[in-house]
Amino acid sequence: MIDRYTRKHMARLWSLENKYQTWLQVELAHLEVLAEKGLIPKQAFQDISKNAKFDVSEILKLEEKVKHDVIAFITNVSENLGENGKYLHYGLTSSDVLDTAFALNLKQALQNILDEINSLQAVLKEKAYHYKNLTSVGRSHGIHAEPTSFGLKFALWYAEMKRNIHRLEQAKEGISFGKFSGAVGTFAHLSPQIEAKICEKLGLKPDPITTQVIQRDRHADVFSQLAILAGSLEKIALEIRHLQRTEVLEVEEPFTKGQKGSSAMPHKKNPIASENITGLARLVRSYAQASLENIALWHERDISHSSVERVIGPDSTILCDFMVSRLAKILEDLVVHEKNVTENLNKTHGLIYSQRVLLALNEKGVERQTAYEWIQQHAMVSWEEKKDFYLLLKEDKNISEVLTETELKNCFDPKQYLKHVDEIYQRVFQNE
Repeated sequence: MIDRYTRKHMARLWSLENKYQTWLQVELAHLEVLAEKGLIPKQAFQDISKNAKFDVSEILKLEEKVKHDVIAFITNVSENLGENGKYLHYGLTSSDVLDTAFALNLKQALQNILDEINSLQAVLKEKAYHYKNLTSVGRSHGIHAEPTSFGLKFALWYAEMKRNIHRLEQAKEGISFGKFSGAVGTFAHLSPQIEAKICEKLGLKPDPITTQVIQRDRHADVFSQLAILAGSLEKIALEIRHLQRTEVLEVEEPFTKGQKGSSAMPHKKNPIASENITGLARLVRSYAQASLENIALWHERDISHSSVERVIGPDSTILCDFMVSRLAKILEDLVVHEKNVTENLNKTHGLIYSQRVLLALNEKGVERQTAYEWIQQHAMVSWEEKKDFYLLLKEDKNISEVLTETELKNCFDPKQYLKHVDEIYQRVFQNE
């Protein structure tokens, strides 16, 4: 898991080194277009491209003095450019660079997360088919309800992740906008045509209208979609935690050799990775709230959003990338105790088949409320006295006069509950 996570370089994406490198990428794209338009000498651009470099430690020292990160960056880069340094940042305001670079970073971060989700999807699909024919008990309110396919859990999660993929792709599209419209968005020093050309070189689109900043509803969309993704991941983690409880024990997280569950109790095997995902989801949700509050800025711009985004940009994306990767590893090596799944299916002595009996009586003409009362009285006895529900119903004269023994027995066949599973799978996995 750590290797997969490291290969994505998500942490490096948000490093100071890469931040300044992205700023430089934006500045150079801007100068390239100016050179193409004849606004600066082409030779000057070539020399700048060759000599432009920066030193992170020097930028930080300069920032302590000037109290402005972009000025510190421009100052440091210009030191290597000689007279050509005068062209650097020509006609730009800080947010032209910051917002465009932030868009590039978020675009890449979202793609990294999408790549991880695709890996998770492969695991979910494999598990869905592997456990397709394993009959388990479905639960509502935490109480046994009716039989279902254990594989449907994974199919359900797969379908939800497809929606997350769609939402994140839309969010990536919505954030892939740059701006070079100047201090209040009026193109006082550059033109919309130049902006469009710079954005094209960076793989972005020009935002149709901005102030000094790209409007933060775009960013709020990204962080809101990440929060929804985190909620989906938590949903899966929570199910694993419930199913690993001692009283249920249908699944267990992978427990590696040498792993310890408790400093006090040597017997413990805890769902710590799923609990970790549950906790991290709370953070990602809180960042979505912060991004929503960033939408309202004073007039053409204030700086209240900046400090927030310095935290939630890296944190939200790094956390989501990590959570998806961690969950994929949990599910890939998940231990499923099929014997316990079957034992739990039969734990209520057949009570989970009550609705089929009700419907069978209805179909034979028994009024619904009457049939409900016949069945419920035996259900209570079965539950309280742990007696076989089928036998209690079989011995009821009212029921036996309506249903034959075979008809009653068929109501307790779990296969009847799975007759449309193939159709569900076709709807979820069609064209894939």
